Amino acid sequence: MKRVVFHSPVHDALFVGRSAITGRGLFAGTFIRRRAKIGEFEGEVISIAEARRRAARLRVVAIVELDRRALDARGLRSGFRFINHSCAPNTFLRRTATRAEFYALRDIRPGEELTVDYGESHHEGRLRCRCGAPGCRGWI
Repeated sequence: MKRVVFHSPVHDALFVGRSAITGRGLFAGTFIRRRAKIGEFEGEVISIAEARRRAARLRVVAIVELDRRALDARGLRSGFRFINHSCAPNTFLRRTATRAEFYALRDIRPGEELTVDYGESHHEGRLRCRCGAPGCRGWI
């Protein structure tokens, strides 16, 4: 697994690697304790309308909507833009008016892929889910 290391404000041992779910994923380089803040989604700050325009024409979407703005991480080469969806995730996303923060739902082992439930997404139920979790909903 090729490691491209980046530094999260909270955990400086996260890395991007090949995902069993799809494409590349974000992985824990060290043990992460349940409920710990892992880091924040970063990207270009754009309007919600612009986020939806961009998402409609993209195959891979790396956009998180906040209250009145959105963050588009498409141009970044590392970070939470690589966190994949799972119907049985090990992280959750806390959104505020200006931030999108990731926290551990449970203890996460070193080398484990970080996943989040995308919930309502720009895919609008049209993208087949590949998470493989028991009880997978089948679509994102």
